[in-house]
Amino acid sequence: MKYFTYIALLFSVIVFAQERPKEQEESKEVQYMIIEGDSTLITEIELDEVLMLPNLKFNDRDARIRYIILRRKTLKVYPYAKLASERLEALKKRLSTLKRKRDRKRYARVINKYIEDEFSAELKKLTKTEGQILIKLIHRQTGKTAFDLIKELRSGWKAFWYNNTASLFDISLKKEFTPIAEEEDYLIEDILQRAFQNQLLERQKPAFDIDFYAAVAKWSKTKNK
Repeated sequence: MKYFTYIALLFSVIVFAQERPKEQEESKEVQYMIIEGDSTLITEIELDEVLMLPNLKFNDRDARIRYIILRRKTLKVYPYAKLASERLEALKKRLSTLKRKRDRKRYARVINKYIEDEFSAELKKLTKTEGQILIKLIHRQTGKTAFDLIKELRSGWKAFWYNNTASLFDISLKKEFTPIAEEEDYLIEDILQRAFQNQLLERQKPAFDIDFYAAVAKWSKTKNK
């Protein structure tokens, strides 16, 4: 129970700690160009990038089961990471309208209490591995580790204390999402991309560029060896 409560409180700290630059809204723009010497209007439609996903291949039954379990956990926690990014953006807009430091702190406390009340029950249901996946995905969506977010919001001491507490549950708040360096992160990214294309999850751009094909090439080569 102590572990589940810790995860819920930690999430409530993270979701309003980072002020991420505003992303441009995804849209399809129609532009009209006039070719010199011709009055014909040409419509140009800018489409979102679509990844060509490779066929899933597993070396053995255990690898397949591992992927299925990881998929279930990833689909479960991704919405929380997406929500964290959205709430951070909303908080940034609201705080920009508050001039007095006292008002900003009061508003942050209200948001913190709201998040705890709204999500504590759900977050307490997470397992340890789901908690670590959530930490990674928060980095994917905000661009900063949970440790850095807490350090910015509270203090270096608070971040140190939270990280030490998390280590008791085999969780690191300094964990980054690195598909090119860790096979599990590559599998998580593969799961996300397939879920986006199948409309199982709502797509939200990561806070940093992810070279999915480079990760595919690396880990496919590793499997072949």
